Amino acid sequence: MLIIKIGGGKGINIDGIISDLAALNEKFIIVHGANALRDELAKKLNISKRIVTSVSGYDSVLSNEETIDLMMMSYAGLRNKRIVELCQQKGINAVGLSGLDGKLIQGKRNAGIKIREDGKTLIVRDFSGKPKSVNRHLLNLLLVNGYIPVLSVPLIDENNFAINSENDDIIALLQQEFNADKIISLIEESGLLLDKNDPNSLVPKLTKAELDEMEKKVEGRMKRKILALKKLFETGNSTVILSDGRTEHPINDALNGKGTIIS
Repeated sequence: MLIIKIGGGKGINIDGIISDLAALNEKFIIVHGANALRDELAKKLNISKRIVTSVSGYDSVLSNEETIDLMMMSYAGLRNKRIVELCQQKGINAVGLSGLDGKLIQGKRNAGIKIREDGKTLIVRDFSGKPKSVNRHLLNLLLVNGYIPVLSVPLIDENNFAINSENDDIIALLQQEFNADKIISLIEESGLLLDKNDPNSLVPKLTKAELDEMEKKVEGRMKRKILALKKLFETGNSTVILSDGRTEHPINDALNGKGTIIS
């Protein structure tokens, strides 16, 4: 079993990814982002996003009701269905679902995010949370009958409201449920970079023990990504490959050792 995470950047080669997956003789689950598409829609609809930084240094987009609407349009709507469409064109019988559908991914809404703003410590609450359980019966029903799940946010919370969540946390939960052999995370970088402005600073290999030190060396969104990678090794022993999603053959490149391999 493979778990494929497709980043939401504009430069990700979706066609190449799906073409590579169509040639695999292995079951897999796709989880995808759509942040670039979300931002494009937000601009067209004149909706501004607010990025907050927690006191522990992690950046996130504050998820109000407008943000959730944008997410439904971009993630669960346009991007999800275009990926499903491409899968069907390549011979993959895909089914696109959000975490809301069939309560596929149940989450718990955050009590609040502690942030620093204008020299003050504030607690802000929004429609975001952590995934807590997966409807494994529904996913198995699809997989056993030859369907490939294509999953996206939003999730459903304990009161049946739509919430945002980090895809990396969803991946960790799926890894725990399915004990995947490999997790391939496709991003708009060649892998994990020591310096985000230097493509030659690629870290080719990492061990679980080295992730703690790496977390101290990176900033912003990559800092959160390292935290999520650490969670994968709390629940299982999969090999995680962080690789470039912009190449001609992103999946083949990842499986052939290009990018950052964490084991």
